[in-house]
Amino acid sequence: MAVTYSKTSPYVNTEKFGQFLDVANIPNIPQDPADVLYQIDTIYKQRPDLLAYDLYGDVGLWWVFIARNPNILQDPVFDFQPGTIIYVPKKETLSAVLGV
Repeated sequence: MAVTYSKTSPYVNTEKFGQFLDVANIPNIPQDPADVLYQIDTIYKQRPDLLAYDLYGDVGLWWVFIARNPNILQDPVFDFQPGTIIYVPKKETLSAVLGV
């Protein structure tokens, strides 16, 4: 049974080999002068999915923060801590890059 991932999934370009997935090819989120510096608030502690929902209306875009901030967020959940300052892409940027 073939699995198809949505355009917003970080696994959209991942090949399936039998019962195992290959390494994820997460799309690049380019730097943009319109990106906003954001300090992670306490309510988003270890919850990038909640911030993605509040900003973009889609919990499936949680991975965007990690893709845009690879030197700051090494672990997608445990590094998502209050006080950490990250770059947040605008929704328009994601629309242009991901086609969503």
